[in-house]
Amino acid sequence: MSAAAGRVLRGLLALGFALALWQGAVVVSGVPPFILPGPLRVGESLWSNAAILAEHARFTAANLLTGLAAGVALGVATALNLALSPAARMLLRPILVFAQAVPVFALAPIITLWLGYGAPSKIVMVMLVIYFPVTSTFFDGLMRLPQPHDDMARLMRTTPLRRLMWLQVPHALPALASGLRLALVYAPFAVVIGEWVGSSRGLGYLMLMANGRGQTDLMFAALIVLAALSLALFVVFDTVLRRNGAGTGRGVPAVSGGS
Repeated sequence: MSAAAGRVLRGLLALGFALALWQGAVVVSGVPPFILPGPLRVGESLWSNAAILAEHARFTAANLLTGLAAGVALGVATALNLALSPAARMLLRPILVFAQAVPVFALAPIITLWLGYGAPSKIVMVMLVIYFPVTSTFFDGLMRLPQPHDDMARLMRTTPLRRLMWLQVPHALPALASGLRLALVYAPFAVVIGEWVGSSRGLGYLMLMANGRGQTDLMFAALIVLAALSLALFVVFDTVLRRNGAGTGRGVPAVSGGS
């Protein structure tokens, strides 16, 4: 059996065990379905509400992916700028440290007030949640160049830009990969909280509506769709990172001298 097949089998076994525990808890406790529906009832809700779940999932997925792309791009650009410019480190890094002390989720009502109930407020929420871990981890990786490589760059009088692109960036890719994996864990929370605060579409909005109407099975169905979306996104990103060696710390290309 291949390693991939083994992982899939272990995942299916874990899923089956979790569903059995869930069903057992429902049967033993005798909890009413409007408080804790069983997996069979939730499965029926998934099937009967597939169209509406898919419609709201598309809105959530679009905001999630757009926010991810914007947050990663902005975070990488900021980390590169900080690594390249001492002035930027002196002026911007204290602001970033202070901004990280502010809970991003607490800004959701303000962002919704400024940008409205549509997609922009959800995208900005995801972007902010992604931005800080990507910037911090990538910047730390850029600044932790091994001393022998740093000495070689100084000896060859390598320009700061060449040093950054040929030495610092390759060494920082594993750190960037760690930041991306961490960001992928928080991004779904950001988009759902944005939808909870104010939205007319999305899985978070659907969960609120189902909760208000006592449709607990639909609320659980929306939660399962969100979990599946998050898991699929994480698996895709993790596979891409592993295939490109971002998490393996591959060797650094030779440095070209220059003045």
